[in-house]
Amino acid sequence: MTRSLSLFAVCCLMLAGLCACSFGGGKLASESPALAGWDEPLSLRAEPNDELVRAALDPGSFTGIEVVDARASLDALLDSPQGLAVARVIENSPAARAGIAEGDVLYSARLLPDGKAVDLAWPSEWRGFELSAAPGREIEVTLDRAGAEFLARIELVPRYRQGARTAVARLREDQRAGVVVRGATEVEARAANLGSGAGAVIVGLAADSPWRKADLRFEDLIIAVDGERVGAPDVLIGRIRAAQPGDVLQLDLLRDGAALKIAAPLTQRKQELTEFSIPLVFSYESTAQSSETSLLLGLFNYERSRVAWKLRLFWLINFKGGDSDRLEELGS
Repeated sequence: MTRSLSLFAVCCLMLAGLCACSFGGGKLASESPALAGWDEPLSLRAEPNDELVRAALDPGSFTGIEVVDARASLDALLDSPQGLAVARVIENSPAARAGIAEGDVLYSARLLPDGKAVDLAWPSEWRGFELSAAPGREIEVTLDRAGAEFLARIELVPRYRQGARTAVARLREDQRAGVVVRGATEVEARAANLGSGAGAVIVGLAADSPWRKADLRFEDLIIAVDGERVGAPDVLIGRIRAAQPGDVLQLDLLRDGAALKIAAPLTQRKQELTEFSIPLVFSYESTAQSSETSLLLGLFNYERSRVAWKLRLFWLINFKGGDSDRLEELGS
């Protein structure tokens, strides 16, 4: 009877070991973990408080069109934009007189009489037309309405006051560069000869970002990447995501008003062993915060985190240690 109980106990222990040991480690992660060591200065979390300066800027010309990104679906947002959707046409404005309607998609524009046609992708590009063309000039636009293509001419008139302030996009990239950028405010953009929302201002860097070694700094305003004008931060982020590890991007940027060219290298995520197991014999698991090693059905179990550790022998004998509530004395 005693022997049967002993055999039963061993079987129970083996079953417990099988349950505790991971054969497949569960479902594989579908996304990378958050990078450790993000540096995003509190002073750069919000847009600059430059509204008084913005109000004093030349308001430029007026068309009466409010445009947005033409990509409607989440899937489409992963692609490069084509055209600008007309979100609003102000009553009795030049655009209204030209027959532009809400829902139209503007594909290109050119300044008459002899301007070159420019493909439209970002709202900042339309604002750039309004800022660069004097009142009295005409803009010819190619637009799509319900699948049919039209041409329309919009005569520019003076804008007597600044339009409403629009929030700029803030984007994070954590696979190749480890950077956080936002679009330029109208004040920053105008200083760089860009439309509001264009460019990419660096407001965050990971601790191990390769761009730190390339001497990229907080508040650098990137205006072009590999020769392509950055009409929105999405342009820069898209170029980073399309690149391969080891590629180098050529960036044109402004730093304290001075134009610079910087070669910005790209890297990739480190790979590390996070779990290994031999059922009933050995298992190992690791995360960014802790690790655990177990041997022989838990006869030996060792756990460690950044600040503490624990050792268990024969299921009963426990040792614990870690950081104390004091700093070491110098020289000790």
